[in-house]
Amino acid sequence: MVSRGISLEEIKNAISKGSKRIQNGKIVAAYRYFEVVYKKVDETFVVVTVSPRW
Repeated sequence: MVSRGISLEEIKNAISKGSKRIQNGKIVAAYRYFEVVYKKVDETFVVVTVSPRW
């Protein structure tokens, strides 16, 4: 996330506002120019990776 120049606030926006799909048991949220792969464990969001949408 840091190496790609994506802030924590952008990650939060992606999780709350991005379009979502399920992939291999994880949630992928597409938002602006990047995607966030995460899982929801209880009430916590665990970010697996963040990647640009090229």
